[in-house]
Amino acid sequence: GALDALLGALGVREESFAVGALGRALAAELASSAPARSRRKAAPHRASLVFIDRALDLAGAVGHHGDNLAEKILSVLPKFPGHKTDVMVNMVELTALRTPDEMCSVIAPGCLAQPNDPAATVLWESFMNLKQKEAVMEARRHLVEAASRENLPIKMSMGEVTPEQLTSYIQLFKNNFKALENHCGLLQLVLAAVQTLKHPQNSKWDNFLAFERLLLQTIGESEMPSVLKQLLPMMKCHSERTQDDYTCEDFLVLLVYMYSVVGEMKGGKELHEAEEEVKKALVKAICDEPEPSLLLQKIT
Repeated sequence: GALDALLGALGVREESFAVGALGRALAAELASSAPARSRRKAAPHRASLVFIDRALDLAGAVGHHGDNLAEKILSVLPKFPGHKTDVMVNMVELTALRTPDEMCSVIAPGCLAQPNDPAATVLWESFMNLKQKEAVMEARRHLVEAASRENLPIKMSMGEVTPEQLTSYIQLFKNNFKALENHCGLLQLVLAAVQTLKHPQNSKWDNFLAFERLLLQTIGESEMPSVLKQLLPMMKCHSERTQDDYTCEDFLVLLVYMYSVVGEMKGGKELHEAEEEVKKALVKAICDEPEPSLLLQKIT
């Protein structure tokens, strides 16, 4: 109704194009309305109207897109309280404190927002725009340059950049308060990268990405039952899972991605049976959770 009124006010007779099932339904609904039929006869202007089905937005939200360090940092590290776009960076590495607590509450956490540090701003852009391998090389380069300006005893290493190497460079700043103060923003970003690369979720991220790429190459209506059956042995209960296995939340993410990418499907006996098996396995895994997450609590 509102769209009809807007097009009428503009004096436009539209030519509709649609992408996706919902887009086609909306285009058909508009085309069959009485005001639209009147406009097509009398409106002085013409316009093309494109209806885009937003179902694939779900695939964008749950997918693991490429080899991007910034996206991994934002997904893996805990969110900063009250923020949706920043994370808490453990700063214990820059202190003399030794604690097994992963997010030590005694030391205030660092964050990604460093507007007053030009080097940190440039490095964050590298994390967003470069591949992970190139981004960590940029992190090493920035650390070496900062340490050289502060006359810290640093040696530039060649070859692959490891989290341990970056940590050893960071340690050089720990006992020099002036250097620490001058480059605090840069150090927070490099610590975020190190903690992400060492996080257990990092290897799982790569598994997700590999699965999604394979899915995009092979998935279709006919393959959906076999893909669902491949998930079954991976769906383990809490007592059977290791750190590298998928959780219930991980499977929900995979299922949302799969069905979003495939789109409309015609039902069939094979698909129905595969879906029923997956449902049973997922329900069993959820029921066996000793402490369901907030997401599972909301769903159930």
